[in-house]
Amino acid sequence: MNDLFSLHGQTALVTGCNKGIGKSMALGLAAAGADIVGVSASLELDGSEVGKEVTGMGRRFTPYQADLTSRNSLYAFIESVKREKERIDILINNAGMILRKPAAEHPDEYWDKVLSINLDAAFILAREFGREMIARRSGKIIFTCSLLSFQGGITVPGYAASKGALASLVKALANEWASQGVNVNGIAPGYVSTDNTEALRQDPVRSKSILDRIPAGRWGEPDDFRGPAIFLASKAADYVHGTILTVDGGWMGR
Repeated sequence: MNDLFSLHGQTALVTGCNKGIGKSMALGLAAAGADIVGVSASLELDGSEVGKEVTGMGRRFTPYQADLTSRNSLYAFIESVKREKERIDILINNAGMILRKPAAEHPDEYWDKVLSINLDAAFILAREFGREMIARRSGKIIFTCSLLSFQGGITVPGYAASKGALASLVKALANEWASQGVNVNGIAPGYVSTDNTEALRQDPVRSKSILDRIPAGRWGEPDDFRGPAIFLASKAADYVHGTILTVDGGWMGR
């Protein structure tokens, strides 16, 4: 059973690894045996907390700092990873952002910035590292989707559009790559205690209405995503393709 979930000898690239869900997924994969290549716009190149925790488990941690909203920065990062001849066995496309403003007032810069990281960067990373996985006929790609991959949300049209598109991208890539040994899936977090949901958690009306709908009766925590990430990255998920796994305390079943 341990071999089924073991990631020993593999390297995982985790975007947005510096905090929140991305950090927890990186730590989960490291606990299962994977070395970690981490990237975030705010990641310290020496002495980061996530780096210390990964190396404390006996795993290797290779940090990169990159602004994934910038095409130049994104491609420079990809080139750096390939120049170091890192074999990426697992890609966790987690980096993202949310900007809130009613649709009638939602400016172009909000829309462009959110889609540039949530959708554009995620596709480019999947394409560039997926190409190498196809050549090896082996690899796992996991996208961080959202409940708004299924629902519309309120005052976040750019975020909702990007996460809805990600869900379709998961299926589109799986349709092409499943027969070539590459698993593409997504994880859709529910309402989780992270920086992205701070505004909701500080709003007593919205926070209560959200909690009242969650059957589990609590906000999710970043550590709730360690197990799902390990599962989808492991041999245990070899026959799982094009699936969006909801980790939401039962929200979507309500």
